[in-house]
Amino acid sequence: MTEITYFPVDLVHQFMIAVFEALGTPPNEARVCADVLITSDLRGIESHGVGRLKYYYDRIEAGVQSVETVIEVVKETETTAVLDGHDGMGHVIAYRAMRLAMDKARQYGLGAVTVRNGTHFGIAAYYPLMAADEGMIGLCVTNARPAQAPTFGTEPMLGTNPIAFAAPSDMDFAFCLDAATSISQRGKVEVAARAGKPLPDGVIVDPEGQPLTDPEQILADLGQAAAAFLPLGGAGEELGGYKGYGLATIVEILSASLSGGVFMKDLLGFAPDGSRRPYMLGHFFLAIDVGHFIPLETSKRITGSIMRSLQASRKAPGQERIYVAGEKEHEMVEIVRQAGIPVNANLRRELQTMRDALGIEGYEAYF
Repeated sequence: MTEITYFPVDLVHQFMIAVFEALGTPPNEARVCADVLITSDLRGIESHGVGRLKYYYDRIEAGVQSVETVIEVVKETETTAVLDGHDGMGHVIAYRAMRLAMDKARQYGLGAVTVRNGTHFGIAAYYPLMAADEGMIGLCVTNARPAQAPTFGTEPMLGTNPIAFAAPSDMDFAFCLDAATSISQRGKVEVAARAGKPLPDGVIVDPEGQPLTDPEQILADLGQAAAAFLPLGGAGEELGGYKGYGLATIVEILSASLSGGVFMKDLLGFAPDGSRRPYMLGHFFLAIDVGHFIPLETSKRITGSIMRSLQASRKAPGQERIYVAGEKEHEMVEIVRQAGIPVNANLRRELQTMRDALGIEGYEAYF
């Protein structure tokens, strides 16, 4: 069993800010990056919290991601915009893009912003939740380096391509769905590798379509296009795998075709000569100001009624509770604040590596 140590949320948050600042990220932007990551940890999503910190550290050190974010407005109308992120910090790019979409929605009802040359921006849910917090419906999608096979295929062609949606409600939390369009995603494989746990069958396949379960081997094979995630629904069409495949393709289209960005294998992060280059991801953000349709309180009440009706519906034998999207994550926030953020031995070593390499002081007693 891998040893787990729980660290205070504020301690981990401040350490991440210190790492981003030591790498050269401006203080206000370092706080945005760390806030996205700590939000993931608070919501119980270990795959995209502090466990992903070294992921950004490595990319910055490799020169494929800039610590300073310069955003260019390529085209803009009253309700739309196309931005070029110039391979800066993905969290900052996405935050500003969603904020711009919200500003447009507040004035005109709808705001849509696309981004090209973006980078990994943490949990997609963070950005539509920004909208929900201000009485808007938010939607965010992004493409990613190829890791998912199309139905009836075994070659990684599409990214795990998440879809995140949030809507305000009259409950204590917003309805919020954030899901990859593949059965699983790389971050969860990384968590399994750090914990030394195998993955179940039917999630990832090799070039012959055989299941892979060793997370260390999977991570190596993903880098060589020798492994592929299956789409939501699994292999073939019998359980609806074509639906996950289709949704992933929709995300790819929204992320690339409206931004003028690259797609699928051009997102691998390698130039034709084999040298590393930025990943050049594409993103799409949509904000809908509910008040331009009906009164916000009316919309929140209806959304809340939908959620409560689902919670109150007939339960399967042996089940005590039905959840709606965003409910478990909402409840995890207080649990994590009280218990702390879990850090296993492998992740602790990663944090120590960054601490020592960057000369960050004051955390020796922790990691």
